[in-house]
Amino acid sequence: MDAPLNPVGEYVAEQVCSPARIAELIEQIASAPAELRKAVAGLSESQLDTLYRNWSVRQIVHHLADSHVNSYIRFKWALTEDQPTIKAYFEDRWVALADSKHGEIAAPLALFDAIHARWVQLLKSMDYGDFEKSFIHPETSQQVTLKSALCYYPWHSRHHTGQILWLRQQHGW
Repeated sequence: MDAPLNPVGEYVAEQVCSPARIAELIEQIASAPAELRKAVAGLSESQLDTLYRNWSVRQIVHHLADSHVNSYIRFKWALTEDQPTIKAYFEDRWVALADSKHGEIAAPLALFDAIHARWVQLLKSMDYGDFEKSFIHPETSQQVTLKSALCYYPWHSRHHTGQILWLRQQHGW
């Protein structure tokens, strides 16, 4: 069976994001590292090297750490500069590097834990109006509010953790 593109469903942008919803999303950011750790717990080296479509479980773990570090930095830029143009990166090239293809997952898991703890601290310190601040994404020239970025990243965590869980289910791990 071919792996589904989006095992937890497609991302759907939220049009309205109340203070209560922001609090829920922050809690989802806070819990994402534990969910990822649970998903990879006890996997062998060969299981970590099993592909989900074109990335291995190992590469997915590295990607989540890399992606969320970038997002955290984007939040900091938007909070300290007037609509900065952020730096995009080639995620496919990053996961193709040897550290992502063959490296242990302990370091990216620790980084994911740490960046989420730091990010949650930042998010909880923000006023509701701060979530209207934005950055410009250079690939689309679109203005992205921190509110819309916040809505995306809990899904992003569930999406990739869901890929790992799908593999576990399919292989009986």
